[in-house]
Amino acid sequence: MNPSTSFSITALSPLDGRYAARLAPLRPLMSELGYMHRRVQVEVAWFIALSDAGFAEFKPLTPGARTYLLGLVKHFSESDAAAIKDIEKTTNHDVKAVEYWIKSKFEARPELQAAAEFVHFACTSEDINNTSHALQLKSSREQVLLPALDKVITQLREMAHRYADEPMLSRTHGQTASPTTVGKESANVVARLNVARERIAAVKLMAKMNGAVGNYNAHLSAWPDFDWDALSRRVIESPEPLGLGLTFQAYSIQIEPHDYMAELFDAVARTNTILIDFARDVWGYVSVGYFKQRLKAGEIGSSTMPHKVNPIDFENAEGNLGLANALLRHLSEKLPISRWQRDLTDSTVLRNMGVAFGYAVLAYSSMSTGLGKLELNHEALADDLDASWEVLAEPIQTVMRRYGVQGAYEKLKEVTRGKTVTAEALHGLIRSLEIPDAEKDRLLAMTPASYVGKAAELAKRI
Repeated sequence: MNPSTSFSITALSPLDGRYAARLAPLRPLMSELGYMHRRVQVEVAWFIALSDAGFAEFKPLTPGARTYLLGLVKHFSESDAAAIKDIEKTTNHDVKAVEYWIKSKFEARPELQAAAEFVHFACTSEDINNTSHALQLKSSREQVLLPALDKVITQLREMAHRYADEPMLSRTHGQTASPTTVGKESANVVARLNVARERIAAVKLMAKMNGAVGNYNAHLSAWPDFDWDALSRRVIESPEPLGLGLTFQAYSIQIEPHDYMAELFDAVARTNTILIDFARDVWGYVSVGYFKQRLKAGEIGSSTMPHKVNPIDFENAEGNLGLANALLRHLSEKLPISRWQRDLTDSTVLRNMGVAFGYAVLAYSSMSTGLGKLELNHEALADDLDASWEVLAEPIQTVMRRYGVQGAYEKLKEVTRGKTVTAEALHGLIRSLEIPDAEKDRLLAMTPASYVGKAAELAKRI
């Protein structure tokens, strides 16, 4: 059996089994491999910064040493991660294993060997972990999550423009209502997602490097007069690769408070809720025939009903968005809570950030695939509108009100409520009204398909 196939079918999570290929871009960033990679990055950045701090005991590193150290980060591989895991078998401590692995890379380099004790100097494990988590989230947000979401937004915007003029019957409370256009309904979703996306992108990713309880205790024991706060800020906020390109968290206990994480995860969850709403709407439109789905050669919709082309991509998206939100909401509720200066409940929970993002990205992928299959059923839309002349009761009674016709709403209610309304019945009512002839002619020319207000304009504007 092919080893990769064996792994796929024995995976506990479908993210690493059935859907593994679709999440390949996320896996190197949010897996344990990605976590180790970022830990190495943080340790190296701190080590180089210490060499530049002006300490007599640690002279500035030579350009060659700096290039070599940054190369450990740039070229970090699965074999490097495996070597760290082997060290961890002895240390039973994952951060200490990273420290030892870095020191092992100093062999045959006297300059680095002489400064080896400055690796992980004055750091608590959380100084490395919280910064690494922030770097994981940074790369995942920029390289995978937002691009996947942007693809869906782009497709919806294209739909908004393409179908801006395509009239569609609205249904409020499941009942026929004032018509809209297919494009305008797509534009509504785009407008919501634009705001949601901005909120995801705007969250500042925080990090702290201030020791065991956030007070630089160990740092000051070594150099009491040094401005450790400034050095920590410089490492965290300076651009990569010498810095981390994050936002400095000045106040913390042993762990960074995780409030920014809660904000980020809530922002993603709110975005997902918008997409759940849309997925259910599209499912309904497919059900009533407004949309057809392009057939894929060899694909089977039902094991017993050959005619079926099921909206599986939108169903898959809805289900995985729900899973993502269940995890994201637990993360956002749990992570900002820690007993006294530290408990370990956040550690195991944080290892599931990639799972939460994975289900979200998987859902965006399914949504994108589903959108790519949709074909508008013009005939079904037109037939539905033509069978719903009762929706013109609204404009007729509104014009009647304009001209002071008494009991306008009540007269239309009597003609339309609970009845099958025909064009002839409405036209008869319009002709009997005491309003200007020009207004009568305008109302007589109106059809359910033409009564769409500014829908087309709004759709094209998005």
